[in-house]
Amino acid sequence: MKYRQLGSTGARVSSIILGCGSFGGVGADPRLYGKGVDDAEAARIMDTAVDLGINCFDTSNSYGGGTSEAAVGAWLKKKGSAARDQLVLSTKVHHPVGDGPNDYGLSRRHIMQQIEVSLRRLNVDHVDMYLPHAVDMTTPLEETLEALNDLVVAGKVRYLGASGFPAWMMTKALWLSDKYHLHRFQWIQDSYSLMDRNLDAEMLPLCEDQGLAITAYSPLAAGILSGKYRKGLEPPAGSRVEMSPHIYGRMLGDEAYVDLDLLQRFAEKKGVSMPAVAVGWLLALPYTMLPIIGPRRPGHLDLVPEALDLELTDEDMTELGALFATSRGVPRRWHRPVGSR
Repeated sequence: MKYRQLGSTGARVSSIILGCGSFGGVGADPRLYGKGVDDAEAARIMDTAVDLGINCFDTSNSYGGGTSEAAVGAWLKKKGSAARDQLVLSTKVHHPVGDGPNDYGLSRRHIMQQIEVSLRRLNVDHVDMYLPHAVDMTTPLEETLEALNDLVVAGKVRYLGASGFPAWMMTKALWLSDKYHLHRFQWIQDSYSLMDRNLDAEMLPLCEDQGLAITAYSPLAAGILSGKYRKGLEPPAGSRVEMSPHIYGRMLGDEAYVDLDLLQRFAEKKGVSMPAVAVGWLLALPYTMLPIIGPRRPGHLDLVPEALDLELTDEDMTELGALFATSRGVPRRWHRPVGSR
């Protein structure tokens, strides 16, 4: 395993992060609670990740309705303090956790309440990485930043990042942190892959200028880049495309299948799997790019050593970067998150 600096901090995290969004559910979608992996399988996945040298686990207070944090906490309790001491633990706050008017968002009240809930579930006294899970336009950004800063000062959080913030809001947040001498965001978390280049125009230049890391989730574009989907065939049962066709189905047009064939040929030429190429491409980019792999069984982590050992030339990077140019769909833009008022 190779390790990289977390933004401008001294903390070192594994180049590949374990995503725990499948523990007990599939991400934060309430419709999919209970459709993820059970605690026993989650423990095997975490064991495999640690054996590979992965030292960073990414979860959220809303994944599986809280079952993801609970699964990580149960694993940590069983493993003991030695495992916790080596782990860089990341969790999030924002998405609805109840039906009340204060059960979501980035208000001081919700942040202060939910950090305590997360710490109890995780069986720890602090988390290493903490980040807003999405934008909250109903709460002043200053209130959110001051609350997060207070968590660092109190010793309950070590470092701060943000997920789903557009570049203009991240810029404003960094400016406010500098102005008021607050602990600043050190990384951005967002979807990024060969098929989703939403960060190219604004966010990546900002990260390069400000020394921010990028924790990239869905590096396989919901499994599309693994080659599991075939033209003319129904998506596999339980796959992301089968469960959320309104989100991922649009990415599978005729042009995408052509480029998937080209990606497969490239992988065969290199003697590695398609997922390893997709993740290896991210690692070879000139940024502190930290892909988040969200496996549903331990074998899904087989791509890790392949991706780490993959050597890509400038010509390879150009060839891969040109794929999916016509099938990336409509670029995502900021929108008011579901559940916000």
